[in-house]
Amino acid sequence: MKRLSAVVLCLLLSTVTWGQISMKKLSLKRGEVYTIKESDILVVDSLIMRDSSKIILNKLKPDNFIHAKVAVFYRGTLIDGKGVSGLKGRKGKTGPSPQSPCTDGGQGTPGTEGTNGGHGTNLLLYFSDIVLKGQVTIDVSGGDGGDGGNGGDGGGGGTGTRVCKGGDGGAGGNGSRGGNGGNSGSVTFNAPRIPELRLMLGEKIVVKNYGGSAGNGGDSGVRGYSGLSNAGDSKLDGKAGKKGLKGKEGTAGKPGAVNFQDK
Repeated sequence: MKRLSAVVLCLLLSTVTWGQISMKKLSLKRGEVYTIKESDILVVDSLIMRDSSKIILNKLKPDNFIHAKVAVFYRGTLIDGKGVSGLKGRKGKTGPSPQSPCTDGGQGTPGTEGTNGGHGTNLLLYFSDIVLKGQVTIDVSGGDGGDGGNGGDGGGGGTGTRVCKGGDGGAGGNGSRGGNGGNSGSVTFNAPRIPELRLMLGEKIVVKNYGGSAGNGGDSGVRGYSGLSNAGDSKLDGKAGKKGLKGKEGTAGKPGAVNFQDK
């Protein structure tokens, strides 16, 4: 957050506008979505967010900054800096079940790992004045990790004959590891003229700064069935395959902080 504090100082002491989005007024209609692109700094004299409107932060940048002389929030407005959710891993391939007699089934392959959730965006908000006509939510939570892929099922063993026993079933593939949850970003308020801003937190201003949930480990692949003897002798039946192992759970992301820079 040191970089964001430096940005605040530069904006207050300088009129340079290179590398930032600068406008007199940003007024979002009911349900309208505005995405910050190409920059991580939005400077606006008047910011108005009507019911259910949304600002999506530039999630390609670890830090974003919004400076508004006057900010007006209506009901259900959202500033979205939540990390993206990880993707679920693919299921492993099923082992082959041979048609030839007395042949063992193939082993299922492991699933692929779930991908990690993205980190939430660090956000610094500078307001000279704020008007709350409804609740505004700021979500910088980490994205959830993707679940691990399930192991592939084991293939079935071939049938037995009078001269050879049935094939053994193939082992199920192992489930894969779940992805890690992303770390939450932090939110810093810089509003020296609004001493009651802290009292608004949790009621009028809701900050979501949770670490992303860990992805679940993939389930083990089902064991392959045993090949049965066509001679009617159970002693000549093959054995069922072994069950695969369940994948491990990923690691949950870390929560973020809420900071106030009143001076």
